[in-house]
Amino acid sequence: MINNDFKYMAEALATDLAVFLSKDYNMSVEKALDTLYNSVTYSKLFNPKTGLYFQSSKYVYSFLKNELATGQMS
Repeated sequence: MINNDFKYMAEALATDLAVFLSKDYNMSVEKALDTLYNSVTYSKLFNPKTGLYFQSSKYVYSFLKNELATGQMS
């Protein structure tokens, strides 16, 4: 079972990431969410073992931007 604090933190970060995508890539909210939900970054964000949920939204967003630019997370 996923800890409620973990879930809250990951969901808050996901919200920030969707907003960043919407603004930076001029995406609709729906497109930003679809892009986020289908990314490796999102799956890593919701894996507590990665620790991404504990990082700043800008830091996690840098991974997402890299993934969008290169097709891979690094």
